[in-house]
Parts: sequence; C-alpha cells; structure tokens
Amino acid sequence: MTRSLDEMSLWYERQSGPKPSRQDDHRTPYQRDRARIIHSAAFRRLQSKTQILAIRQNDYSRTHLTHSLEVAQIGSGIVHQLKHSNPAHADFQPWLADDALIETICLSHDIGHPPFGHGGEVALNYMMQAHGGFEGNAQSLRILGKRGSYSPTFGMDVTRRTLLGILKYPVVHDTVVGHYSAPLANFRQFKASDWAPPKCVYHEEQDLLDWILEPFSRDDKQCLQSISKQQNDRHAKSKHASFDTSIMDLADDIAYGVHDLEDAIVLGMVTKDMWSIHLEPKLAALDSNYLRDNLDTLRTQLFSRQSHLRKEAIGSLVSWFITSCHVYTRDEFEHPLLRFQVGLPEAQKQALSLLKHFEMQHIIQRPEVQMLVYKGQQMLLEMFEAYSADPARLLPSDIANEWQKSQDKGDNGLRIICDYMASMTDDYASRMYTKLFVPSSGSVFDPM
Repeated sequence: MTRSLDEMSLWYERQSGPKPSRQDDHRTPYQRDRARIIHSAAFRRLQSKTQILAIRQNDYSRTHLTHSLEVAQIGSGIVHQLKHSNPAHADFQPWLADDALIETICLSHDIGHPPFGHGGEVALNYMMQAHGGFEGNAQSLRILGKRGSYSPTFGMDVTRRTLLGILKYPVVHDTVVGHYSAPLANFRQFKASDWAPPKCVYHEEQDLLDWILEPFSRDDKQCLQSISKQQNDRHAKSKHASFDTSIMDLADDIAYGVHDLEDAIVLGMVTKDMWSIHLEPKLAALDSNYLRDNLDTLRTQLFSRQSHLRKEAIGSLVSWFITSCHVYTRDEFEHPLLRFQVGLPEAQKQALSLLKHFEMQHIIQRPEVQMLVYKGQQMLLEMFEAYSADPARLLPSDIANEWQKSQDKGDNGLRIICDYMASMTDDYASRMYTKLFVPSSGSVFDPM
C-alpha cells in the first residue's frame, strides 16, 4: 500500500493554508511542528507543572516536561521497533509516523494540563461545569489549534496529522458529559471524584475538529466519533482514536507505569516489602516467560541503592514493553490512519495495567499526596471565583483585553479566564494566590 502525493499533502496542511518555506529551509512539515512545540511558552511551562509528586518537594521527581520528553523517547522507540521488526512491505509501513511526527505528538500530548496535575484539571472543570467544562486533552488541542503563540487565529498552526495524533478523544463535550451533583455551597466541601471531566473536545473547537477529520469518509468519521456508556460511569466515552494516537497513548502509559514508579522507589514511597506483597505475586501469575525469568532480578535491582542497577531494571521493563508492540487492524474503518492500531500482547497489557493500578493505590492516593492535591484545588477554585467576579479589575491587562473582546462578541468570557488559569505553572499559581488573598504579601512591583 502506497501513499500518493495528494494524500500526503492533505496531512501536511495547516489551518493557515500553504506558505513558502524560509529561504534554504529544507525541514519537513513535521520537523517544523516539532520546533514550534519545543520553542513554545506552553511547552516550557511544563517544567513547573506537577506530574505526580508536587514540584519543589524535591529536585529529583519528574515534571510534566521530563515526562513528555520520556514519552517522546518511548514513542520513537515504538516506531523504530515496528519499522524494523516487520516486513518492509507490510500494509501499515507507509503510514507509520516518522521520528519528527511521533516526537511532536508525544511532546505536546500534555501541553494543555493545568497546574497541580489532574487535581487542577478537576477544579477547573468544576468552575466551568455550566460553560463547556475543562479537560486537559481538550486544552492541548485548543492550544495547538487556537491559542498557541505562532498565529493570532490558529494557535501553534501545526499540521493536520499532528493535530489528529494528539486527538485522544474525538468527540465534543456535549455528546459525552453526564450529570453532576448540585453546585457546592462551600469550596471546602469539594470532592474531586464528583467532578472529574468527560474526555472530549470543547464545543468551541467543533470547527477545528471538523477540519482535522475532513480527509476521512463520512462512515469513518461517524465510526471514529462513536461513544459508549457504562452503567457505573458518569460520562460516556469515545471508543476510537488514530494510528498515531495509539502509539502516543501506549508510550504515555509505559512512561507512567515504569518511569514514575522509579521516582517513588528513589523517594522511599514504594518499598521492597510493598512491591513483594502487593505487586510481585500478581505479576508472577501472568503468562510471561520474561516475568518468570526476571522478577527476582528486577526486585533486587529496583531496590538496590546503586542507581546503575535500578536503571538497568527500568530499562529492561521499558524494553520488554516496546519490543512486544504489534500492529493490529480494525476492519470497521476504511482509512489506514484509523484502521491500524498499536497494542500489546495480553500478558504485557495486564502487567502495565498492574503497574499503573499499583501506583494509583500506593502513591497517588496516599493521604500526604492527596492533601497537596486538595490544597492546589482549593487555590484554583478561589482564584477562579475572584477573577470571574471582576475580570477587568483583577486579570493581567492582556488577558483582561481578551476577556473584554469575548464579552463584546456576546460570550461570558469564562473560557478566557480558564485558559489563563490553565496556563499557570504551580509556582505562578501559588504566587498569584498569595498576592490575591494574603494581606501582608504582594506589591505593585510584582510581575503579573
């Protein structure tokens, strides 16, 4: 299966239309996309946004920036593995992303995440519940396609295929959102599990979504945007994503399941006893020769005090997942970018799920971690309330001007306030909270 030049050019397109390259610039469109992401303010801010453990609790643990770099490295590793471990004539080969494309998608997959991790995401969703909600992946698409710094209209103005790749949930908010509880009388009553957002695209980006999916047939678009609703879930969920997205999503899971575990071990949050009691027996029960042969060595290396041994174990696990990847097809789709998907064999899939569940239960849900998450949520809730009460008075002048333009168009301007708050780093949000609410702090000379 080959790709025509016309087919390729569809995915190279940008919303702004064709532009001549700079003189003597021989980069591909995807290399230019990657450069735009790396040099953007939104990407740089990820260095001060929480991954799992709060920033500045130590100088070792990963941030959203280092996590994104690791996802890009794993994503390019998956692409390399698929390219060289399969026949050159395999149907999916012409559609396999090149390094620049998959790195761009992986580097930008978390670019819309707010301060204080997923806790901040839930807080902003609560404040936007009646106004289209807030969700980190939807915000990433909004930055790349509308709010980034490379175009006044089209955000980062990256290529169509890059946008398709970061589109994990190709459905708009109103089609998947469920019912929430009544609004709270007091922010102190905030229970995060009651306000988790649906995974979606904002309704404001419907035109952007339509543009991304334009090359697909009507049947493919309809199938791609199909949803499912489980009895115990508040929200409906999208069922499908693209070939590139499946690679990025798997790389994200591997980075979370393996690399974030390393942080917790180094910081003493996960001990050898916890591993031996709560995780190793479940891993040992899986039908895997690799685990049968290597669990003893992995345990010894992970919990040794020698970093090179721990790194050997982490590298071994990551390599096991990457080299196990395979391409499968979904026959309900016509287009190769939707028909092909990347996945893991059952044992590897279950092992990765066990690692993620272990981290959720023994790291993320620990009270000392959740107290920091709760504190960050309370800060964002109070700040949003203050900014939305008197935006023209309290917002930085450039954001206040955007808010006013939104008002002039008949909108309430809350999405502009939400964009501003989502862009904050943990440090910036903490400083602004202190400036707003602590009487003895703040000066007219402090930067906004």
